[in-house]
Amino acid sequence: MNDVGLTEMARVALPTLARWLTATGINCVASDPREPVGRHAGRILHISERVYANHRDLIVDFAEGAPRLIRRGGGQPAEIRFGTDDLAFGHALIAELVRPAGQPACGEPDSAALLLLAERVARHDATVLILGETGTGKEGIARYIHAASPRASRDFVPVNCAALPETMLEAMLFGHQKGSFTGAAGASEGLFRAAEGGTLLLDEVAEIPLALQAKLLRALQEREVLPIGATRAIPVDVRVVAAANRDLATEVAEGRFRADLYWRLNVMPLTLAPLANRRLDIRAIAASMLLRHIPVGQAFPWPTPNALDRLMTHVWPGNARELDNVIQRALLLHSGSRIEADDLAIDRAAFTDSFIVTPLRLADAARHSEAEAIRAALEASNGHRTRAAQALGISERTLRYRLADMRRVAA
Repeated sequence: MNDVGLTEMARVALPTLARWLTATGINCVASDPREPVGRHAGRILHISERVYANHRDLIVDFAEGAPRLIRRGGGQPAEIRFGTDDLAFGHALIAELVRPAGQPACGEPDSAALLLLAERVARHDATVLILGETGTGKEGIARYIHAASPRASRDFVPVNCAALPETMLEAMLFGHQKGSFTGAAGASEGLFRAAEGGTLLLDEVAEIPLALQAKLLRALQEREVLPIGATRAIPVDVRVVAAANRDLATEVAEGRFRADLYWRLNVMPLTLAPLANRRLDIRAIAASMLLRHIPVGQAFPWPTPNALDRLMTHVWPGNARELDNVIQRALLLHSGSRIEADDLAIDRAAFTDSFIVTPLRLADAARHSEAEAIRAALEASNGHRTRAAQALGISERTLRYRLADMRRVAA
């Protein structure tokens, strides 16, 4: 758990702040504003203690009226002011302002416990398997594990196994020799060796073909890779984190994933719940996204209580990825000093009714129709890709390529 200094006057002004911060994985320690602080220490001070603040501090002012955030910069501390109506978002915003860089935003105690577990796991070299729906933040957790590990000074190399054609995946992962196949004009070290000393994220690991899974298993067990065309294996020192949006145990039971590879990856499983089940995370993640998308020095539009309620009650089928789209759209649409509920345009009907919809190009219309057909087939087959592919009249490999294209367009 990370520590942040909290002065007595700030604690009295915001009596619920310490409890909120603690629940999100940030421990508040008593701080005297007049005492010298460590080089990297951050504190939360009351507005009346501004004279003692340094550029790493956060000054809070609990006062009624329009909320305001002044970001730190130019050697000056950050300053935040809000009243009772904006208390919930104000607490979330303070947490994300003092949260260490690289640590995922969180508001739920269960999410904070997961981050604490991820931090403990990071100290060891065990393989980690992160499970969760698309858009729940699996790569963010993987990056946090890397950043909190002894390998943090080396590279973090992510690879989306679903986005690479089956014929390229082996060469991309393990490398190849010059001339080992048609088009191999030069040699390639592969992503395992590119991540030497660091962390390799195998995202969408369930999409790796069965034939290649055996070679992956050997790489994990023997800590060595055999490039295509090579006759001698090359040792690698890599920490592997795997991620999947499907239940790998089910994939094993249905014969699409090797049981021995599953158990090799499943040393330390971490499961991310859908955003709809993490209500307090929604405002924390929204605060983090606003901080990321609004440049320092630009006016910071606070969401109104109605807008925040709209965010908290939406079911978020696209999880945090959908939330990010909504936040960016609101920043484009809002015209006043605050983000209103209508600016979120969460419902498709609310968005299209407010604007003149220009005709789609033929290629875009075809792509849209194809995407809708794929979604319908997956929904009808309860997410079973083999049955969905059969219903669509295409191979499962083609379906994987189409899904990868859909993700790239949506990103």
